[in-house]
Amino acid sequence: MSTSSKKSVGTEVVELDLIAQQRRDALPKPTNYTLFGVAFTMPPIKSLPMDLQERIGSLENGYGVMVECLGEEKVQEMVDAGYTLGDLEVIAEDWQKRNGLAPGESKASRAS
Repeated sequence: MSTSSKKSVGTEVVELDLIAQQRRDALPKPTNYTLFGVAFTMPPIKSLPMDLQERIGSLENGYGVMVECLGEEKVQEMVDAGYTLGDLEVIAEDWQKRNGLAPGESKASRAS
């Protein structure tokens, strides 16, 4: 990975576009799941928008993370299927593992 930089009157500007794009391209594919008859797809954890925490109040808000990732209609389908907080933990643990994170390593994934 190389970066190019431009010098402008004593200040250096490091262009990170190429590195950021390479990392985005290297993200795992979205993961398709089924649990208790409900099919859903979780995006790569590191693809979540930067302002997610601001929108949901806290990344510990698992319900909010699920709504942001899947939409209200799909989350309601999960609620109607009887999902529990323990089920959300199962989803979060697998999602972390498939994204190369140790359990508890990413607050975003732990909250989902």
